[in-house]
Amino acid sequence: MDVRSGVLKAFDGASYTATVQLTGSLAQWLRTVPVSRGIASGEMTAGRKVAVAVFDASNPADAVVVAVWT
Repeated sequence: MDVRSGVLKAFDGASYTATVQLTGSLAQWLRTVPVSRGIASGEMTAGRKVAVAVFDASNPADAVVVAVWT
């Protein structure tokens, strides 16, 4: 497992998933990343920094947003 930082680009409250741009990569955006239910939906504002746990480096879709901060 690898924990990466990124910027929240979008949040879907219905499916509790996010679109995240990983730090250091202009082209790599992770879409439909599950978000921890421990994070209130009101905290998921575009532009905020997020921590993403990536479980399989060869499959960036196998990840979860575990924290958010400004």
